[in-house]
Amino acid sequence: MTPERPHPAPTATYRLQLQPEFPFAAAAAAVPYLASLGVSHLHLSPVLEAVPGSTHGYDVVDHARVREELGGEEGLRALARTAREHGLGLVVDIVPNHMAMSPRHNRALWEVLREGPKSPYARWFDIDWEAHGGQVLLPVLGGPLGDVLGDLRPDGDVLRYHDHVFPLREGTGDLPLPQLLDAQWYRPVWWRLARTELNYRRFFSISELIGVRVEDPEVFEATHATVLRLLHEGVIDGLRVDHPDGLADPDGYLRRLHEATGGRWTVVEKILADDEELPGSWPVAGTTGYDALRHVDGLFTDPEGHGELVGHYRRFAAPQTDRGGDWAATVRRAAYKVLTHELATELDRLVRVAHRLCAGSPDPRLRDRAPWALRTAFQELLVRLEVYRPYASQDAAQVVTEEAAQEARPAFAVPEEAGVVAVVRDLVLGRAGDGPDAAELRTRFAQTASALRAKSVEDTAFYRYVPLLSATEVGGEPGRPAVSPARFHAYCARVQRDWPLTGTVVSTHDTKRSADVRAALAVLTECPERWADLLAEVAQGGEAAPDGQLAWAAWQTVFGLGPADAGRVREALLKHVREAGMYTSWTEQEPPYEEAVARFVTAGPCGAPGERVAALRAGLEPHIRANVLGTALVHLTMPGVPDLYQGTEGEYRALVDPDNRRPAAFPPGDTGEKGAVTRAALALRARRPELFGASATYEPLAAEGPAAGHCAAYVRSGEVVTVVTRLSLKLAQAGGWRDTALPLPPGRWTDLLAPGREYTGHARVADVLERLPVALLERVEA
Repeated sequence: MTPERPHPAPTATYRLQLQPEFPFAAAAAAVPYLASLGVSHLHLSPVLEAVPGSTHGYDVVDHARVREELGGEEGLRALARTAREHGLGLVVDIVPNHMAMSPRHNRALWEVLREGPKSPYARWFDIDWEAHGGQVLLPVLGGPLGDVLGDLRPDGDVLRYHDHVFPLREGTGDLPLPQLLDAQWYRPVWWRLARTELNYRRFFSISELIGVRVEDPEVFEATHATVLRLLHEGVIDGLRVDHPDGLADPDGYLRRLHEATGGRWTVVEKILADDEELPGSWPVAGTTGYDALRHVDGLFTDPEGHGELVGHYRRFAAPQTDRGGDWAATVRRAAYKVLTHELATELDRLVRVAHRLCAGSPDPRLRDRAPWALRTAFQELLVRLEVYRPYASQDAAQVVTEEAAQEARPAFAVPEEAGVVAVVRDLVLGRAGDGPDAAELRTRFAQTASALRAKSVEDTAFYRYVPLLSATEVGGEPGRPAVSPARFHAYCARVQRDWPLTGTVVSTHDTKRSADVRAALAVLTECPERWADLLAEVAQGGEAAPDGQLAWAAWQTVFGLGPADAGRVREALLKHVREAGMYTSWTEQEPPYEEAVARFVTAGPCGAPGERVAALRAGLEPHIRANVLGTALVHLTMPGVPDLYQGTEGEYRALVDPDNRRPAAFPPGDTGEKGAVTRAALALRARRPELFGASATYEPLAAEGPAAGHCAAYVRSGEVVTVVTRLSLKLAQAGGWRDTALPLPPGRWTDLLAPGREYTGHARVADVLERLPVALLERVEA
């Protein structure tokens, strides 16, 4: 083993989506270009063995091997060597929460299905062996068993069903088929039973991904050995941890990971609700950056105009209050539906554990609690959680609040029955009950809460409440998306103080729209009346929209995206309506409705009427440009470690996956003004990392004069000033910058985006932003 080198935190990372079409060799070929950008590390999507053909790598099947389709371990090492030669390190995405539910590829799972709970791998997976007679339900059949029995074929020591292959328990291969199925440690069932009958933990409601018990030290060691070896051998330098909220004990996991890595730079994909803070005890550098995304986007969103836009949306689309009309009501209704549908099996397990705990408790307060009452109490408390989950390191009472309990009680008609709410809350908070069942209940509640939040907010409500699509982004707050400069500065100061090396992002593989698309959409909050008038025009004649909400969302989609292939738009909007689940869904598809959506998109937003939307966009292009460049510069100079998503150094317009996961091309060609801004900011970070790192400082810089509110500026470590234009359309309508001035700190300042231009003292903002709507000033003389 080679001696370990020092591993400083990144100054900036560049995310690459590895897949068979873009393997390690392709990444290595891109290294010279990426090094020239000024990033310090490449950020790789998961590199361990995944389901063949996977385009994302989160469906891991073998933690011991680097993925052969990408080039295997030697390919990864070759990439690392090339990166080192160009001064770059590697950060790798790891997936501790789940593996692919694919027995033919997942050897550990294969052994569990063959040998049952006595398999040495049984402890790996989060399976409830007490349910369903000790058989793991596999929701793979296309219909009820009786309808598809003839498609199940024993073949030696395996059972085949179309493309699926399962192991047979030893000595059962010669049994008649019905008895053979009963004799296995698993039971193939109709896929529709996944909602209510599954006895293994999933990733959210995705039955193709099975939960892994990394809280078990042996499982942790087995599933992390290869990644840790590569870390300690110097092949990789840092980690991004996927979805820690799904784990039984995120606090314990992150402590163990920190110790095992020797404290390498690690960020966690933790979605923070508005005003929620990352647990201070977590030994990580911070989050992957969705909290930063929300604040950057909000800085370029007009609060007054957003309110007007919501009013126009309600008049145009006429949504029901709790089905897209009001944000909070929409989230609540979506949460009820998710709990009773997609997460019904998770809720059942919670109720089962709670009932067993109450029935066997010596505490009289816990007795006589019927399953239906427990279910209602859990449901009413869960839908009222405003964050993803409680943690062992925090006071859970701040998450499962007394206010939520008070609101839950009216769900019971009999006051005495409402007492079960207090019982359930006490169980969740650890104030009642003890032993393994009590611990399991607290764990299951937290895991269910995180899945519920993700499914009800990100995957449902975001597709129902659509007045401003740029606000419906991971970690966003669509009910109040605008962020004032004062609030933005307060956030940045807090990040620099508490989490100075946290990750920051504006586009990722999971964003529903890239930063440039959202930047365009934010301009609509500055001209809500023009947008409403345009939609009134284009809605006349032509192909009728299936419903008003879909129409509003479709027109905004083409406005944000600009000219694009109609197929991309149709695919994104088909996903949109299925996720919304109001007229069709992934599991209950309505072909007539979906066909109407496709016809409308083709004939309307992607047809001749769409040219009017394109004309409006063209007229607003200067203001879109201001938002695009402002977003890019703020992202690259605010506190934290910026992560650039592949291709976003230039203009990058993408919709929800899979649209945003297409292989990138390197070099990308002319990256224009955005590329120039990106290169200048990254070069500065690389040349003077101390101005942006853990010991750096952040100070707001207030403009003075009639248009001061349109200038957002701040100083990094007394040596760099970032200046951006916000709400530029309203600025133009108000008469421009006029005599607005920016009181620069002492010294002489040069603009890195406009070489040769220098400023001192009270600089006129109109002069500073004459050529570009943004400026990056470096002090060249004290």
